[in-house]
Amino acid sequence: MKLTFNGAARTVTGSQHLLEVNGRTIMLDCGLIQGKRKESFEKNRSDDCRGAKIDCLILSHAHIDHSGRIPCLVKNGFKGDIFCTSATRDLCAVMLQDSASIQEKDVEYVNRRRKKQGQRPFEPLYTKADAARAMEQFVGLSYNRPRKILPGITLTLLDAGHMLGSAHVILDIDEKSTGQQRRLVFSGDIGRPDIPIIRDPQPISDGTDILIMESTYGDRLHPDGSASEKELGRIVNQTVSRGGSLLIPAFAVGRTQQLVYALHRLHSAGAIPDLPVFIDSPLATRTTEVFRLHPEVYDDEIREFLLTDDDNNPFGFGRLQYTQSVEQSKMLNSLKTPAIIISSGGMLEGGRILHHLRNRIGDPRNTILFTSWQAPNTLGRRLIENEKLVRIFGEEFQVGAKVEVLPGFSGHADKQGLLDFVKVMNKKPQRTFIVHGEDQAANSLAEALRGELGLQQVVIPDPLQSFEV
Repeated sequence: MKLTFNGAARTVTGSQHLLEVNGRTIMLDCGLIQGKRKESFEKNRSDDCRGAKIDCLILSHAHIDHSGRIPCLVKNGFKGDIFCTSATRDLCAVMLQDSASIQEKDVEYVNRRRKKQGQRPFEPLYTKADAARAMEQFVGLSYNRPRKILPGITLTLLDAGHMLGSAHVILDIDEKSTGQQRRLVFSGDIGRPDIPIIRDPQPISDGTDILIMESTYGDRLHPDGSASEKELGRIVNQTVSRGGSLLIPAFAVGRTQQLVYALHRLHSAGAIPDLPVFIDSPLATRTTEVFRLHPEVYDDEIREFLLTDDDNNPFGFGRLQYTQSVEQSKMLNSLKTPAIIISSGGMLEGGRILHHLRNRIGDPRNTILFTSWQAPNTLGRRLIENEKLVRIFGEEFQVGAKVEVLPGFSGHADKQGLLDFVKVMNKKPQRTFIVHGEDQAANSLAEALRGELGLQQVVIPDPLQSFEV
């Protein structure tokens, strides 16, 4: 059995791992590499997205850093099944089209400049037609329903509690070369207990032989979720008291719905002023509809909320508006009174959020609130690192707005949650591979797994490194 770590090795984005066993090749995730535009543009076109030799793909969840290169894989010859949960399949139907649209628009913009310089035009990584073709290969599975996917290989998906449809991947393998029965677990992104909307992560109590696990927050602890909701209320109230607006860059899937639900609760409790809330992201609007289609994954808290709330809608309340058109988005820049704007472009590398940022970043009455991890070299990372002069659409802007960071809304487990994921396993892994984390987080988690849980073989693979296991 051979493992190769093509992506999310010593970094967080671009999740992609290869498993070769019984003469077959299985890809675990096929994510887009995010970060600095030129660098990610080149990396996303690398040779590790050639699909002809892949027998099947297993997708842990729909976030673009896990799913965003699937159309590229299909375009380059992949013809196998793509196994995931039904909710992940429904989200990808929306998200990959949106990603393709961004690919096309970005290349169109770059090619206008290249044409003036007499340079050869680029092709988009993939098109909307490629994304549509890729959806033909998706196979939606339910949680806890074992499925034989290749000779001697059985797949089971467990609820990872990270976002709608997210899964831990369990592969039970009858290895022909050794005659052994072994289990490999790919954690995907591990969620947190007690976060709103979705259920808690499902433990893998019987354990595994080989473990591939994420480490995004392997070096820190999150504040309590209820405390984060109160902090959100504080930030809203302080911003409004200054006469400013609150600008929240948020990923369209998961984080936007969490924030809407938290603001709904604060509004219903009278804990924040009665001010307009705008969701300025067509993708967030469409993916919120997918959330409505999957109440089977809701947790008990949101079911109770639905029974007691007058609006009977966790993703909508009186002052909340979902914008769709460019014209509606532009109108938000002329607002003269305080408002909350949640907009696409979670790392400030694209999306409508940049237009709102350009219009509001210099005003000290306003607040820019980050609720998710920011990749190195992104505009979001520069702002949370307190840079005071930044470039937006090629122009320089002084940062006058207050910058706040609220990590308590993260959908990722913290260090203790990651340790607990392994601690409950009756059979501890013989080999553990730490992925999906920057060096500090990955090293901290690896040391804790060795020191606190006694794991013997814990490795942080380098990009493209292979292992015989």
